[in-house]
Amino acid sequence: MAMGAPSYGAVSLLCIQTVLLVCVSTSAAGTHHFPQHYTMIHWAARIEKELEKVLQHVTGTQQMKSQIYNEKRSQFEIKRNNPKDLVERVARDISKLLNSKRKALEKLAKEAEQLQKDHEWQDGVTVKTEDGEEESPVESSSSLELEFVDDPNFKNKVNYSSSAVQIPTDIYKGSPVILNELNWTQALERVFIENRREDSSLRWQVFGSATGVTRYYPATPWRAPNKIDLYDVRRRPWYIQGASSPKDMVIIVDVSGSVSGLTLKLMKTSVIKMLDTLSDDDYVNVARFNDEADAVVPCFRTLVQANVRNKKIFKKAVMHMQAKGTTDYKSGFTFAFEQLLNESSAPRANCNKMIMMFTDGGEDRAQEIFEKYNWPNKTVRVFTFSVGQHNYDVTPLQWIACANKGYYFEIPSIGAIRINTQEYLDVLGRPMVLAGSKAKQVQWTNVYQDALGLGLVITGTMPVFNLTADSASAQNQLILGVMGVDIAINEIKKKTPTYRLGANGYTFATDPNGYVLLHPNLRPKIINFREPVTLDFLDAELEDTNKEEIRRQMIDGKSGQRKIKTLIKSVDERYIDEAVRTYTWTPVEGTDYSLGLVLPTYSESHIKANLSDQILQVQYFESLLPNSFESEGHIFIAPREYCNDLELSSNNTEFLLNFIALMEKVTPDSKQCDNLLLHNLILDTGIIRQLVDKVWKNKDLNTYGFLAVFAATDGGITRVFPNKAAESWEEDPEPFNASYYRRSLDNKGYIFRAPYRTARDELLNPENDTIGILVSTAVEITVGGKTIKPAVVGVKLDLEAWVDKFKILASNHTDNRQGPNTCGPNRVCEMDCEANNDDLLCYLVDDGGFLIMSNQKDDWNKVGMFFSEVDPYLMFALYNNSFYNRKQSFDYQSVCERMPNSEAGAARRGVFVPTIADFVNLAWWTSAAAWSLLQQFMYGLAYHSWFVMDEVDAEGLDSRDRSCVMIQTQYYLSNLSSSFNMLQDCGNCSRLIHAKRINNTNLLFVVAEKMPCNTCEIEKLSQEEEECILCPDDVTDVQEISAVFFLNGFFPVMEENPCEEMTVARYRKGPSTCFDNNNAVSLSPASRNNCTLAFLPFSLQIVDDYGDRKSSHKPIGFSAFPIKFHCHQMT
Repeated sequence: MAMGAPSYGAVSLLCIQTVLLVCVSTSAAGTHHFPQHYTMIHWAARIEKELEKVLQHVTGTQQMKSQIYNEKRSQFEIKRNNPKDLVERVARDISKLLNSKRKALEKLAKEAEQLQKDHEWQDGVTVKTEDGEEESPVESSSSLELEFVDDPNFKNKVNYSSSAVQIPTDIYKGSPVILNELNWTQALERVFIENRREDSSLRWQVFGSATGVTRYYPATPWRAPNKIDLYDVRRRPWYIQGASSPKDMVIIVDVSGSVSGLTLKLMKTSVIKMLDTLSDDDYVNVARFNDEADAVVPCFRTLVQANVRNKKIFKKAVMHMQAKGTTDYKSGFTFAFEQLLNESSAPRANCNKMIMMFTDGGEDRAQEIFEKYNWPNKTVRVFTFSVGQHNYDVTPLQWIACANKGYYFEIPSIGAIRINTQEYLDVLGRPMVLAGSKAKQVQWTNVYQDALGLGLVITGTMPVFNLTADSASAQNQLILGVMGVDIAINEIKKKTPTYRLGANGYTFATDPNGYVLLHPNLRPKIINFREPVTLDFLDAELEDTNKEEIRRQMIDGKSGQRKIKTLIKSVDERYIDEAVRTYTWTPVEGTDYSLGLVLPTYSESHIKANLSDQILQVQYFESLLPNSFESEGHIFIAPREYCNDLELSSNNTEFLLNFIALMEKVTPDSKQCDNLLLHNLILDTGIIRQLVDKVWKNKDLNTYGFLAVFAATDGGITRVFPNKAAESWEEDPEPFNASYYRRSLDNKGYIFRAPYRTARDELLNPENDTIGILVSTAVEITVGGKTIKPAVVGVKLDLEAWVDKFKILASNHTDNRQGPNTCGPNRVCEMDCEANNDDLLCYLVDDGGFLIMSNQKDDWNKVGMFFSEVDPYLMFALYNNSFYNRKQSFDYQSVCERMPNSEAGAARRGVFVPTIADFVNLAWWTSAAAWSLLQQFMYGLAYHSWFVMDEVDAEGLDSRDRSCVMIQTQYYLSNLSSSFNMLQDCGNCSRLIHAKRINNTNLLFVVAEKMPCNTCEIEKLSQEEEECILCPDDVTDVQEISAVFFLNGFFPVMEENPCEEMTVARYRKGPSTCFDNNNAVSLSPASRNNCTLAFLPFSLQIVDDYGDRKSSHKPIGFSAFPIKFHCHQMT
C-alpha cells in the first residue's frame, strides 16, 4: 500500500490538471478554443513522421548502414582500442621523453657548478676583441652580429652557435657581479651545444641566475615588450619552484595612522610583488594590523593555496587597505603565529614557515610573542621590511628579524620593491644547498606560456649550488640559480593517439595540484607570461563525484578505470549532453604527472583501412580533385599532418591543393606519411562517393525544402552537395572540432541546430536572406559484434520552406483536405498553428533552448536566439516545470576588455627624492645613484600608475585585454519523454501551454496561448556568459560580500554570503621532500652575524654576508647587490 500511494496521488493530480485545462480553455476561447492535449500529441506525431521519412530518404542513412559499408567490408578491418594498453604505452613514451631531457638538465647543472667554482673573480671584467682591444662582456655581446634562421620547432629565428642573455632593466649591467656572471656562464654554451648534438629535439635550455641574469640557448632576439622590459627570471614560475621548497607564508601589513600617503602605497605595491614570488605549491594569508589584526579577505580564515585566483583576490583587497589607529606589533605577530602553528585540518605546504612584516617602524620588539610561539626552536622565520623614507629607529626591526632566523630589508622607494621582495628566496635556498645531492632533484613545473614564443610548455628544473668555500673553509650556502629545460606541450601531444580515439575520445594529464597539462579544453585565450596556466581537471570538464575520485587517484599516482555517465559541454559551449565515458588512468614513471584516457563506448573500436590495391587508391583519389566537385559536391579535407612534407594552411582550398600536389609525388604507403591517417582518408573518400552516386544525385533537394545534403567522416572527409552549397558552409573542416559532428555521435536521432543569433545582431531580410537549419545524425554500424560510428550525415533545411510545412503539420488539416478548418457560427473548433497564428503560439525549440521554428512572422529574425529572448515568460515556464535543467560552470580561460582604473592618476608618483644625508655622502654621487634615479624614471614609463598594479603593461600584454573568469550557463532537456500540460498563472492573467518532445530528435514542440498581459514577475533566463567578479570593492565587512570567491582551489559557489557556504578544498599533493630548517644554517657565523641588511635600490657593491670576499673564488651574492648594513650581534 505504501508503495502504491504516490502513484494514485500523481494520477489524481494529472486528472485535476486536465479538467482544469479543459474548463479554462472552453470558457476563454469562445468559438475557437485552445487545442486539446490529444490534438497536440497528434500534431507532434505528424511532425515526427514527416521528419523521419524525408531525412532518412534524402541523407542515405539506411544505405550507409546496410549497403555501402558492407560493400566496402574487404577494404577495412575493425581494430579494438584497449584503453589500459593504450594509456600505459603512452605513459611510457612520455616518461621516456621527459627522462631524455633529464639527462641534459643534470649535465648542465653539474657543469655550471664546476664552471663557477673554477672561475677567478675579477673586479674589472674585460674580454679581448678581434682587434686586440679590451671591452666589457656587455659591450662585447652587444657588438656581435648573429645570423638567425627560422626554426619551426622554436617558432622563432634562432642561432645554434651562440647563446643569448637577458638582464632586467632595473639591474645595473655594469656591476662587477653581473660582469663576472656573464663571464663564467659564457662557458655554458659548450654544454648547450653538446646537449643539442646528443638530442636534436631539445628546446630552450636556460640558466636563470640568482643575480637576475638569464642565459638561454639557442640564441634568439629577445622579445621586448611594448614599453619597458621588466621580465625577471627570478619571478618566473619555473625558477620559483626550483629555487626553494614550498612555503607557508603570512604577510602582515602595518596600517596604523602613521602609515599614509606614499608609504601606504609603497606597502601595497610591496605586498603585491611579494605575492608574485609564490607558486601553487605555497600557502599564504595576508592580514592588516594596527591595534588589532584581521585578514584582508574575511573569507580566508586560514592559509590558502597561492594559486592565480587567490592571489588576485588578495591583490584586490590589499589595494583597498586604509590606514588608521595605533601600531601594535603584538596583534600582527599573534595573528601570524596562530595561522602558521595551529593544528587546523586546512591544507598547507608544511615546509618553510615564515612571517613577512611590512611597517614604517616602531619601538616595540614583541619579545613575549616570540617567546610564546617561536622560541627556542625558531621554526618560523621572520622577515621585516621598513617601508618609506623616515627617521624612525630601525633597531627593533633588525632585532626581530635576527632573533627569528630572518632578515631585515629597507624599501625607501618604488625602485627597491621588486628586488627586495624576492631576496628572501636566497635565504630559503640555503637548506637546499646544505642538503647537497638530496636536493638535486629534477622537478617538472605546471604549464605556462613561454616568454620566447614557444607556446605552452612545461619545464624541468634543477637548482645550481655554489661549491666554493668561505674564509672558514665551511660549505657555501649560496644558490647560484636554477637550470631549466623546456618541453613544448605539443611535443607531448605527439606521443598520444588522436584520431584512432574518435572525435570524442581524448587523452589528458594532470599534475599533483590537479591541474591539467594536457586536455582538449586547455585553450588559454590570452598570452600572459606573468602567470602559469592553471586549469584544474574539474574545471576543464563538468565536475561530478566520479571525476573528483578519478582526480584524487591520479594525484596519488594510482592506476584505475571507471565507466561513468557524465555531462559533456559542446565545443561551441551552447549545449550540454549526457553521455557514457570510460576513464582509464596511470602514473607517468619518473614524474609526479598522471596520464588519463577517455573513450566513449562507440570509440572502443576504430576502422583501419586496407587499401593495398593502387588502382583502387587512384579511383578514390579522383573524388578529391576539384574537377569532380560540380557533379559530386564540394570536398573539405581535415587539416591533419598526413605526411611530413605536407604544408598546412588555414585556407582549406589551399590545403587541399597542397595535399593533391603531394599525393602526385608520394604514395599512401610512403614512410614519410601516416599510413593509418592517409588510408582512412582515401577509404572515406570512396565511401562518400558511393553515397553521392547511389542517393544524393537522384534527389531534387528543392522538392524537400533542403538547401544541401552533407556527410563527414572520422577519416577527415566532409562532402557538401551540391557544390554551390559550399559557398555558405561555415562548419569546421576538421570533423573532430565541429560541434554538430561530436554532438551527433553522443545523441540518438537527428540533431537540429540553427545559426546562433543574439538580440544585438543585425536584422535579416526574409526576401534576400536564406536561413539554413543544420540537421545531422550519426551513422552506426556493427561489424563482428563491434559497434562504431564512423560518419555523420545530414541536411540543411530551408527555414522558409519548412516553416510553411511546420504550420501545415501542426494544423487541423486532414490528409485529403487542403483548406483551413473553418468554424461556422454554430460550430466550436480548436485553434491551430496555421489558421490562428494571431492567437496561438507554436514553436520548435532545440535541447539547448534555442528557437528552431515558429509560426509567428515576427520571429524570422529570432531563429537561433535563446528562447528567453523570444518569449521570456514561456521559457521560464518550461524551466520552472522541469522541461529544462540549468547547468552553470566557470570558464577560467576567458579574455575581457581591460577596465579603466579610477585610481590611476595623471601625475607620476613615488620618485625617490635624495635627502641631505645623501648629498653629503660621496658614495651617493657614484653611478649607483644616477642609475637608481634613471631606473625609477623608467619604472614610471612602465606603469600607468606606479601603485596601481592592474595597470602594468610591461610584459607584452595587450592593454585592451585582461584575463577574467566568466560564468557560463547552459540549459538542457530533462529526461521527460512524455507530453505535459501547464497553466502559467501570472496573477492578473493566465495562459495554457502544451509541450512535447519530438521523438528521435533534440526538439521540443511547444504550443501556447499568447500572454494576455505583461505583468508576470519572473526570472529572466539568460544563456549568455557573464563575467564573474572575484572580489567586491570593499571587503572590510563580511556581510557586504556578495561576489563569487575562489577559495583554496574551491569550486565557486554563488551565495549571499560565500563565507558561510564554503565547500571542502580540492585535494592536492605537495612535493614529497622539504628542505626548510638545517642546524648548519643557524650556526653559520655569517648567517648569525649578518642577518640584518638594508638594501638601497640598484647599488653596485657586493653583499659581504657569507665570509671573506677577498678569496680568489668570489661567490656571487644577492642579485640586488645590497650594501652591507652596520649590524651588531643580536641576542
